[in-house]
Amino acid sequence: MKIIDLRSDTVTLPTQEMLRAIYDSDLGDDVYGEDPATNRLEEMAAERTGKEAALMVVSGTMGNLVSILTHCRRGEEVILGNKSHTFIYEAGGMSALGGIHPHTVVNQPDGTMLLEDIQLAIRSDNIHFPRTRLICLENTHNYCGGTVLPVQYMEETAALAQKNSLQVHLDGARIFNAAVALGVDVKELTRYVDSVSFCLSKGLSAPVGSVICGSSNFIEEARRNRKMLGGGMRQCGIIAAAGIIALEQMVERLNEDHANARRLAEGIAGIPYLSIDLDKVQTNIVYFNLKSEKITTGTLVRQLANDGIKISSSGTTRLRAVTHYGISTKDIDITLKALQKYMKEIYKQ
Repeated sequence: MKIIDLRSDTVTLPTQEMLRAIYDSDLGDDVYGEDPATNRLEEMAAERTGKEAALMVVSGTMGNLVSILTHCRRGEEVILGNKSHTFIYEAGGMSALGGIHPHTVVNQPDGTMLLEDIQLAIRSDNIHFPRTRLICLENTHNYCGGTVLPVQYMEETAALAQKNSLQVHLDGARIFNAAVALGVDVKELTRYVDSVSFCLSKGLSAPVGSVICGSSNFIEEARRNRKMLGGGMRQCGIIAAAGIIALEQMVERLNEDHANARRLAEGIAGIPYLSIDLDKVQTNIVYFNLKSEKITTGTLVRQLANDGIKISSSGTTRLRAVTHYGISTKDIDITLKALQKYMKEIYKQ
């Protein structure tokens, strides 16, 4: 039985081109700056995002943590959304490892934070308060449904930060999904931030790795912080080689994932006892809700797993499915038929 794994786009497997590139990659010691593939990947990433330099790290969580440690000193404060990945899903790293204080602002349903809320969160110069140093944005916004922060919002937030002498870091784990959805060059979204991290191992299908981009001085300091966290890799060209293919070949095809997510969402909208906000399905992430008390999300997840379909429970009534490389239109139709079958059985009870 084929497994249709919709839990996350982190489950993507590398393409044959990636595997060949890994096998053929010239290797060197990256801590000495001598790994050819890593150097090339970092140059490509910097050029793609319009930044001076870049640094490869092992994960998106490390990318965000290294960036925050580079922007902030101990006792300083970061403004970020209360539903942001960095706040919820990254093990409290900024506090535990950096002594940096998170100041949360309510995320709106579209993933933004109201500019007036950000302004109110900025500390005045008072010895009782931590110093506000950084604003963190997330684009696309995972918890809010893979929603896209538009270019205008990025620009307005950057202007607010500049007015208050703050820096902006972008958790751009799926920033290429955002750019493709908006039909813009990714530079239009990254030009307004001081640093950005993006994942190679999600929609771009590389087996592992993320990249941080920023100014040359920022990346030089970030490299030191990466080393402090144990992220100084050696012959990591075997990772970078797949990342190069990811940037060269896997960005434009993200439209396929978005189309499959829309197909899934529209199908779910017609199934009894399921509800979905179609306006929030903008990229490859589909959140939907269970409206029946006759079945739990955990039970539905297990029933689908018996048919070889994997989705995620995201609470007592909320479920998540993520489309990605390796998921076809046929897989979406099979998933919808299974959902229809199980919910029809509930409907008859």
